[in-house]
Amino acid sequence: GLYLEDLYVQPACRGAGIGKALLSHLGALAVQRGMGRFEWSVLDWNENAIRFYEKMGATVMPDWRICRVAGDALAAFAPTDGD
Repeated sequence: GLYLEDLYVQPACRGAGIGKALLSHLGALAVQRGMGRFEWSVLDWNENAIRFYEKMGATVMPDWRICRVAGDALAAFAPTDGD
């Protein structure tokens, strides 16, 4: 699998699709390389990030706040030619 250690978008740049583009690109790399999942962690107090990741299709796991995209969700996470 692919693990993302850190992702930070400057507050002034948020809402412009940068985070979505970065995560989608990494999802595409995971798919292209035959990886079964893409994971990262998020602190439980970071509710904005949690909502963002869930909106993108990640499952935020309750105890560790591990974000995982696997299987059909991983394929859907990756951009297609039309996106």
